[in-house]
Amino acid sequence: MTQTDPVHVPPVHVVGGGLAGSEAAWQLARAGVPVVLHEMRPVRKTDAHSTDGLAELVCSNSFRSDDADSNAVGLLHEELRRCDSVIMRAADIAKVPAGGALAVDRDVFSAEVQKVIEGHPLITIQREEIAGLPPADWDRVIVATGPLTSPALAEAVRDLTGEQSLAFFDAIAPIVHRDSIDMDKAWFQSRYDKIGPGGAGEQGEGADYINCPFEKPNYLEFHAALLAAEKTEFKEWEKNTPYFEGCLPIEVMAERGPRTLTFGPMKPVGLTDPRTGRKPYAVVQLRMENKLGTLFNMVGFQTKMKHAEQVRVFRMIPGLENAQFARLGGIHRNTFLNSPKLLDGQLRLKALPRLRFAGQVTGVEGYVESTAIGLLAGRMAAAERLGREQAPPPPTTALGALHSHITGGADAKHFQPMNVNFGLFPPPPGDVRKDDRKRSLSRRARADFGDWLQTHAAAAAA
Repeated sequence: MTQTDPVHVPPVHVVGGGLAGSEAAWQLARAGVPVVLHEMRPVRKTDAHSTDGLAELVCSNSFRSDDADSNAVGLLHEELRRCDSVIMRAADIAKVPAGGALAVDRDVFSAEVQKVIEGHPLITIQREEIAGLPPADWDRVIVATGPLTSPALAEAVRDLTGEQSLAFFDAIAPIVHRDSIDMDKAWFQSRYDKIGPGGAGEQGEGADYINCPFEKPNYLEFHAALLAAEKTEFKEWEKNTPYFEGCLPIEVMAERGPRTLTFGPMKPVGLTDPRTGRKPYAVVQLRMENKLGTLFNMVGFQTKMKHAEQVRVFRMIPGLENAQFARLGGIHRNTFLNSPKLLDGQLRLKALPRLRFAGQVTGVEGYVESTAIGLLAGRMAAAERLGREQAPPPPTTALGALHSHITGGADAKHFQPMNVNFGLFPPPPGDVRKDDRKRSLSRRARADFGDWLQTHAAAAAA
């Protein structure tokens, strides 16, 4: 980007130092626009964070698939990298083996983001809570407060828009100490022996996950225990809050029938038990949580069971009979805007255009998607500050499809959080074989994204 003289450019204020806020601040500073980044931790803590680091990951360490040819989130990774995303840069530095997924050491990742943000001369970090609406003399603000927005700020936005904030529950999966897993019963293998961007795991190529196998009888006992376990009791105001389908608690999935889990997080496809030579009836997979390989995350096992029940029920899993948990699962309420109704195409609040919104509070789900909207908000705010307008990427791209969905592509009456997926893209032109559809969409996205980048670069240079 062309640099401008920051002395003559007023700052843009970014509220929230998570993935979206850090990315927005980085994109603004790259364009030569001064930034004041406001992060309320540690002055005010949240129910989910445990540190005061920027871009702390609290739910999972996986950025999901890194396959840019046939997976929409992998394509989004590529587009963010092409935009010099600070989040993707840090993720690539902190990555750990995880099959076909991009997973990171959470501590290394957060430290890398913080180092880069603190080191930029145009970014000032202020540790304070912004209670209520940002001050009126802040003429350009990006609100990237995430799913745990300060109650005072959420209330102010609700009063301003007359819109009830929607909410859903987002559950946290347990983490197990590696040395407490019985490897006489479990084994290392990735589905179909796939190797991911983090390289090979401790057991070599295509062996990044620990697999705990079930035969049918012990699986049915486990399923019954999930249903019978004592669950967290919700407060009255939480009872009618809908879950996000992409992050359902394991016991909620179990309630949908005894085979639901075997077609979901416990599906055995692509795995063979080396002791029997057969595919198990069901499998629990654990993914490396840190670079040292001392902690493993129970994949897809977000839960609302009480802590004592989690220990009892999860120790029914073959290989986890003596499991020691570094972290048990939990649950917290997330809030998000009805963005198709409340935001314009520049991510500005229609009722108060000096405010932009970014990240999960806009109704995107996932770390990568949150980063993507932070990147767009940062670029749009930078262009506006410098006297021009940044057009969003075309909807044929991953970034553009996500942006289009939250700014009008979704039905405002039934708006729910959404991961990036190829269902958000316009269909490919002409006759495309079903097995080539995703690759065709990716090829078109790459070309269109390149054109958008060139157009943006030319406008910035002018």
